[in-house]
Amino acid sequence: MATLPVYDAAGSEVGSYDIDTEQIADRISKQLLHDVVVMYQANQRQGSRAAKTRGMVAGSKKKLYRQKGTGNARAGGKRTNVRRGGGVARTIAPRDYSYRLPKKAIKLATRMAIRSKIDDGEVVVVDDLKFEEPKTSQMAGTLKALGLGGVSTLVATSDQDSMVYKSGRNITGVSVAQVRDLNALSVLRPKRMLITKAALDKIKDGTFAANAEGSDE
Repeated sequence: MATLPVYDAAGSEVGSYDIDTEQIADRISKQLLHDVVVMYQANQRQGSRAAKTRGMVAGSKKKLYRQKGTGNARAGGKRTNVRRGGGVARTIAPRDYSYRLPKKAIKLATRMAIRSKIDDGEVVVVDDLKFEEPKTSQMAGTLKALGLGGVSTLVATSDQDSMVYKSGRNITGVSVAQVRDLNALSVLRPKRMLITKAALDKIKDGTFAANAEGSDE
């Protein structure tokens, strides 16, 4: 059982929150977390780099000069890889690095990541996070009041909140997501996690659907 202090947006402690981390995940498997994080990172790779082969570069295929009698070394077309402007031998081609692990494994890894954040004391609970309009300075002030200024932070809300998202998207190192969109990589990548009390209720009650998609968006 973990007891987390609850703060308001001004940084004042207004209560506490009890949560049994074993209800979130009965254990933490570093191997599973590693496998899922690597999957997300692989799925983010563009794999678009490429180089032209001799069949793709411009130039004639005609033999530069006759085989014998010129005194020069034997030569074929100008597009060969040994000549400037020619193609590349054994070149690289566009590649799809993406793959998928089982959905159950991905969802379990998300829960393990959240538990590890709580167990390591890297979670800050705020009673509510509301903005009347998008205001980056207000979000920055809230983060500073909660001791998260200049620290990479994931802000987790119970539902989609465009005001919170727009207020935090321009702050370096800050990402905003609703609990249903969390995944192992998005939870583990930042140093700290700021979560609303309502969002933590969803995690505690098991009513949030952990992201089982193969892409981290």
